[in-house]
Amino acid sequence: MLNMDFNEKLVIRTEEMDWVSSPSANVLRKPLEREAKESGHTTSIVTYKPGAKFPEHPHPKGEEIFVIQGTFSDETGDYGPGTYLRNPPGSKHAPYSDQGCVIFVKLNQFDSQDLDSVRINTNTQAWHPGIGGLEVMPLHEFKHEHVALVKWPPGEKFQPHRHFGGEEILVLSGTFKDEHGEYPSHTWIRSPHMSEHFPYVDEETIIWVKTGHLPVGY
Repeated sequence: MLNMDFNEKLVIRTEEMDWVSSPSANVLRKPLEREAKESGHTTSIVTYKPGAKFPEHPHPKGEEIFVIQGTFSDETGDYGPGTYLRNPPGSKHAPYSDQGCVIFVKLNQFDSQDLDSVRINTNTQAWHPGIGGLEVMPLHEFKHEHVALVKWPPGEKFQPHRHFGGEEILVLSGTFKDEHGEYPSHTWIRSPHMSEHFPYVDEETIIWVKTGHLPVGY
């Protein structure tokens, strides 16, 4: 197992990690949390080299993807940078990338009743006003789980707050900050249930953020 204590706060600068092999040639990954070697709850940064293919495989408890670079493809379409995908429990596909890509992937973490298939190009979606100067782009919600992009304007500060069900962040651009440290682009942060912080930025920063999904009373 890797990083499966959900009471532990994690900060991983994924740009500083080495790529490791996967069962498919020309597909490499950076594991962030993993229940078992090739199964169970898994979160990773994955790269497909140009022409890489992965055999058809099922996702018994769902798959969630955010495309960071390049074009990710499967039999349902081609998905460029900024695409958010959800493949529900019981789905299967045979992904590939003609030109190569880098994706953020979460496997086997869906509620069994969360059956929506989602395809969102965040480059064409509208931003909505958030608290203060923040702009928010909702991506998905189910029960207590909420997923969104959040755009922070330069100099924005947010009030201290707690996260019921925890919080998970992938910094997509800029540098996210709080009283505990600074988190440059492609940093992954996992904060446990009822954790608290006072976030702010100096430059425009965009984050992918999920809340309410981590175990309560773990």
